[in-house]
Amino acid sequence: MLKSPNRAVATLVGAVYLLAGLLGFAVTLGVRLSAVTDGLLLGLFGADIVHSAAHLIVGFVLVVAGLSSTSAAKLASTFIGAGTLALGVVGFFILRDTFAGLALTSADNALHFGSAVLLLAVGIVADNKSRAITI
Repeated sequence: MLKSPNRAVATLVGAVYLLAGLLGFAVTLGVRLSAVTDGLLLGLFGADIVHSAAHLIVGFVLVVAGLSSTSAAKLASTFIGAGTLALGVVGFFILRDTFAGLALTSADNALHFGSAVLLLAVGIVADNKSRAITI
């Protein structure tokens, strides 16, 4: 079923983001929407409601795309990979600061960069159809 690298990676990375979002909500129970908590998820990751919701949305999109088709997984991997790469770069400039209600730590940046590299590499390189050049 998931013979395509794009489908497998999108589904796996999406599941990780879904889990991170669900655990993030568990850490932020009873906190205002825009509050950045001092609590850390798994002792490493900054946790807040907006960040957790974003993880759920990204995870959902990746899992649905991964389970749908190779082209959907490739598209989702490429675009979400680019977005998380941008967030990773921005995250270094706003580390432990509040940016639109996000609590970002070095671990968050590492997760964003790691998943961005994986998603972009697979999204750009894998499952490309070779086309014969005709003269």
